[in-house]
Amino acid sequence: MRILVISDIHSNLAALEAVLADAPAYDQIWSLGDIVGYAAQPNECIELLASHAHVYIAGNHDWGVLGNIDLDDFNPDARKAALWAREQLTPAARMYLEQAPETIVEGEVTLAHGSPRSPVWEYIMRANTAQQNLTHFQTSLCLVGHTHLPAIFWQPAEGMPCVALRPQEGQPFSYAEGRSIVNPGSVGQPRDYDPRAAYALLDSDARTIEHRRVAYDIRAAQRKMRAAGLPQHIVIRLQYGQ
Repeated sequence: MRILVISDIHSNLAALEAVLADAPAYDQIWSLGDIVGYAAQPNECIELLASHAHVYIAGNHDWGVLGNIDLDDFNPDARKAALWAREQLTPAARMYLEQAPETIVEGEVTLAHGSPRSPVWEYIMRANTAQQNLTHFQTSLCLVGHTHLPAIFWQPAEGMPCVALRPQEGQPFSYAEGRSIVNPGSVGQPRDYDPRAAYALLDSDARTIEHRRVAYDIRAAQRKMRAAGLPQHIVIRLQYGQ
């Protein structure tokens, strides 16, 4: 089975459309949370994602837009964007987000937005944090988002330390041995100084996952955001990938 793995769309329809157009044939989409927040097309992103065979989980921005968590924990620009999105959601889009679980186990893969230990909030950015999370899921592979950074954390065998591996674009990583935590990066707001939309392809038969990037019409996304009156800082950062 081939899975398109995406995370952190953040209401960026142009980026999501580019990913769907670029991805080779797949059987299903797995979305790792934060469908909304930041950019200007939350309803359209939800509608497009919902039109495909997919599973999805909740992210912190999804919960913030719904009012499930205190927006005082967000930075000022993220708070403004979340409040704006809250006013834009259609009833159908709101119901869609409300139905998202915190985690899902799909076969031998666990899906969490932040981490299996703290699904909505924790950032896994270092190998020691990944190591601490290994006891919080039972599968051989865990997929996470939240950091907006493509990443691989791999424990080669039980009892060995977890190591951080640099994802190589277009080169599949095998998760057949040991245990792994993999982040596909962000579709709608990359933060690794590469403005291209990030995603991954998982092959459950070969037990591999491949990081991929695709350019999209950043200016189109920015025009939508400016027209909505969203904070200038989050508009500009799209073109720098930070």
